[in-house]
Amino acid sequence: MGNLGGPDFFMENPTIVDNASRPFTPWLNDHDPKRCFCAWELWFLWGARTVTNLGKAKLVQASVLLHPSYITVDDIRGVEIPIAILGAEHDSLSPPKLLNQFKQVLNAKPEIDSYVKIFANVSHGWTVRYDPNDPKAVKAAGKAHKIMINWFDKHLKK
Repeated sequence: MGNLGGPDFFMENPTIVDNASRPFTPWLNDHDPKRCFCAWELWFLWGARTVTNLGKAKLVQASVLLHPSYITVDDIRGVEIPIAILGAEHDSLSPPKLLNQFKQVLNAKPEIDSYVKIFANVSHGWTVRYDPNDPKAVKAAGKAHKIMINWFDKHLKK
């Protein structure tokens, strides 16, 4: 699988899940996203936990989570900025049931603009790891990217 989420800007230790000398779970335990506020503006794929923590701390103006993972309803409950969550129908890390709970929590906070959409017939990672020769995959990723761009265009101060 190779590079799962980009470089680790915080300890100069890359996230390589197919490295037998450093499996992913111990790496994740050593790199708690709560400590990952350095250099976040340099990378697109920050991870849902980091983006959610930035939103809870109001360190960003708006956020979009694409096929999120490792976040809870309580994490979403603490978000204080506009947030869009685009999830996958087939995703064990954030299944539709959990995404619907996120939507309920966000709907209870009408003062915070939010949007939650579950994309049909896609799996975790569909917005960044898709087959460019598959028209359906390209269309789903493109639609998610358009929603993301429009969300940021709507909420970022110019």
